[in-house]
Amino acid sequence: MSAPLDWLSRLLEITPVRGQLDLRCMYGAPWRIDQSESAPGEIPYHAVLGGSAMLEDPAGGKPRPLKAGDIVLLADGDAHTLHDGGGKRARPARERAVANLVWSENSGTGARLDMLCGRFVLDPAHARLLRGYLPARLIAHSAHSESATDTGLHLSNLLALMRVETSGDSLGGRAMLNALSTALFALTLRFASEAQEAPEGLLALAGYPRLAPALEALFHNPGHAWTLPALAQLCNMSRATFVRLFQEKLGRSASDLLTDVRMTMAANELRTSSASTGAIAELVGYQSEAAFQRAFKLHMGMTPASWRRGA
Repeated sequence: MSAPLDWLSRLLEITPVRGQLDLRCMYGAPWRIDQSESAPGEIPYHAVLGGSAMLEDPAGGKPRPLKAGDIVLLADGDAHTLHDGGGKRARPARERAVANLVWSENSGTGARLDMLCGRFVLDPAHARLLRGYLPARLIAHSAHSESATDTGLHLSNLLALMRVETSGDSLGGRAMLNALSTALFALTLRFASEAQEAPEGLLALAGYPRLAPALEALFHNPGHAWTLPALAQLCNMSRATFVRLFQEKLGRSASDLLTDVRMTMAANELRTSSASTGAIAELVGYQSEAAFQRAFKLHMGMTPASWRRGA
């Protein structure tokens, strides 16, 4: 008998994420990183091991300060800039390849930065689901005293292990670093969902216990013919209260989330199985194959048959 899955495990089952560590940056001030827009299906991340950094706000707001133990996930994949905050012209960086990793360094003599830079790689269809429900810029402060939870300690220990693995040329080091990067994604989302003020979107919804039964139901049984009254009943609240709270926490309706989960599952099935379109439609909760065909094309921009051929 299979063990039951929590909502995050279920999410990562239907939207597999593969971590990849690209660089360890060792800079003395003045330094600056201008990272271009990520490729479709990639979510960049930065983990500060030592020192500090400033993350620019593309909308022109105040830069966000980062300290040792902070992890940044940029779900939108947009171009972004980090710098030392001093305002001086950055010293040029140079890269050198060592076993299992590339180091980026400069000749700056000011305050030192030690930072890991990598990315989380997904199928573009999966990236669409995650980007739609995660904050555009998620910052987890794992080392701060007010965040000294068990998950925060696990996250700090994970970063410590990544520091050790990047410092040597141990056998299997590259595979280990990428596996640890994959774990970093799940652990960062867990940590953020447990914060007192969870960020908007799916993490805020997950951090609100009253709506947990509906979240679990939508991820574990998306093929069920869910209605708003039925979901509200699971949460022991009125339909109106359920609709208001769900929209407030997630920023979207329960129907939106259910459709996205169903379409992601359907895309996976079309790619990996030989089941008929009608069978897949029934699996993800559509009684009519024609209705499924319309919903899939509207959501994915192509018919199920075109998606299967492309896959």
